[in-house]
Amino acid sequence: MFVINFWQFYKHTMAQYERDLLSVVHSLMLSVKETELHHANSGPCNGSCIRFSLVKLLRLSGYDAAVCSSKWQGGGKVPGGDYEYIDVVNFWNAGVSERLIIDIDFRSHFEIARAVHSYDRILKSLPAVYVGSLTRLKQYLQVMVEAARCSLKQNSMPLPPWRSLAYLQAKWHSPYQRQFAPDEWDSIGINSVEDKLCSGHLKRLQSSLHSEMEEERLMRPINGDGNWRVKLERRRHSLFKGL
Repeated sequence: MFVINFWQFYKHTMAQYERDLLSVVHSLMLSVKETELHHANSGPCNGSCIRFSLVKLLRLSGYDAAVCSSKWQGGGKVPGGDYEYIDVVNFWNAGVSERLIIDIDFRSHFEIARAVHSYDRILKSLPAVYVGSLTRLKQYLQVMVEAARCSLKQNSMPLPPWRSLAYLQAKWHSPYQRQFAPDEWDSIGINSVEDKLCSGHLKRLQSSLHSEMEEERLMRPINGDGNWRVKLERRRHSLFKGL
């Protein structure tokens, strides 16, 4: 039995341009081929090859997309670190712009040890690929950090610093640099260990997207959008019950 989740609830409150971008990202992600992946000379595979491939396709589709590399210093209980994600910049009238965030490995940010069943259900309800505003992203982070804290508390475990709200927010809110392509591509062939890791990552991501899209197709309402919103709200509350 499929679980209607708060991602689907939020998705149906998205602005049209966000939903359009989400649809484009899903389509382009599923079109990426393993043979198109080339990792950069920056150490072990971290998904950069997939991000740059997606950015290339988005830019060919007319979007101002880039890979963003953020970095922040540690302070207090928050460790320093760096992170990589994608953004798309929309320009409106009077020079106003808005960034939409694309994160291809979204669920991994919230994985915790010995999670209770209710937390696992929430984790699995998250989108495989996040597409949306920084404001919406912050809402996700607040909900998931509180859910993680409750789950860990039941096992008498503290919330790790790298799962704190401050640390998670630093990934997307810290100073960043935009890149449209890597500075240098690795010349090692497609049979290298790194390329196999990238290929495996791509297959898992595409499999998750296929499952997500199939779930949405099966849960598509028959009678009007209003009933769909009511059902989403009811399931959203039931999903968090028990934490």
